[in-house]
Amino acid sequence: MNPQGNLLITGATGFTGMHACYHFIRRGFNVTAVARKTASLPKNVHVEYCELTNKKEIGSLVQKVRPQYVLHLAGQNHVGQSWDDPIASLEINSLATAYLLEAIRQHAPSCKSVIVGSALQFDLNQLSTLSHPYSLSKTLQVLIAQSWASLYHMDIVIAKPSNLIGPGLSNGVCSIFAQRIVKMEENKADPVLEVNNLYDQRDFLDVRDAVRAYETLLMKGKSQETYEVTSGKSKSLDELTETFKALTAIDFDVKSKSSEKLESFVEMKPLKLNNLGWEQELSFSSSLKDILDFYRQK
Repeated sequence: MNPQGNLLITGATGFTGMHACYHFIRRGFNVTAVARKTASLPKNVHVEYCELTNKKEIGSLVQKVRPQYVLHLAGQNHVGQSWDDPIASLEINSLATAYLLEAIRQHAPSCKSVIVGSALQFDLNQLSTLSHPYSLSKTLQVLIAQSWASLYHMDIVIAKPSNLIGPGLSNGVCSIFAQRIVKMEENKADPVLEVNNLYDQRDFLDVRDAVRAYETLLMKGKSQETYEVTSGKSKSLDELTETFKALTAIDFDVKSKSSEKLESFVEMKPLKLNNLGWEQELSFSSSLKDILDFYRQK
């Protein structure tokens, strides 16, 4: 397969990054993975170790690689950690993005970049909607990306993913529940699953569908546009636990810490992404089965 171009992937050893490396290698890209530590990546991936909060390091890396495409996945994505160390979240999510984009501007100005934001971004005109430092850091990240695109006429696209699920190491609720269920299957845990609130609703999308969406955005996304990377369907934690029950022979109870009815869930819609030709391929149930099988094999 002829190479489709030099692609730099940050956060390559993370949950989404690992899937992205495998996907883009299969698709014929020359992939350079940016990592902070060693990890088991595809043999055809070139790995560069770099601290993205170090302006000099990221500048030297971009000058060396001269990417035609960048998929920026690196970041701190844990809400709890953002409360404990808000400055660290701002550094890795916001400042590192500025360093990366400035390095691209100086050394690879024709590069196309997809900056992966978050569904937890807030409206800058409504500070009352700000709920945690993580949301602030991701909102500033997107603002920086949009500003560099506007000020310097750079080709930058924003992706706004929902809750990504699928096989692999993840701190998401689906992986947490799956690990607990596998322990039940091995008689290493009581057959009880505790949830915060069964009425809680979220939009779940398989990480492999998300990575395909990122490729679509690299190839067809319009600069300065924001694209929601989502299934467009909400699932309650009650539906989540019931789907898991159908995928295991274990009969377990579900205990909810709260039965309070929550505010209506605002669904994200991937309409702009659909208009570029992307469609969701993997069902919610198949994703949960793959997560269970991943932890069963581990």
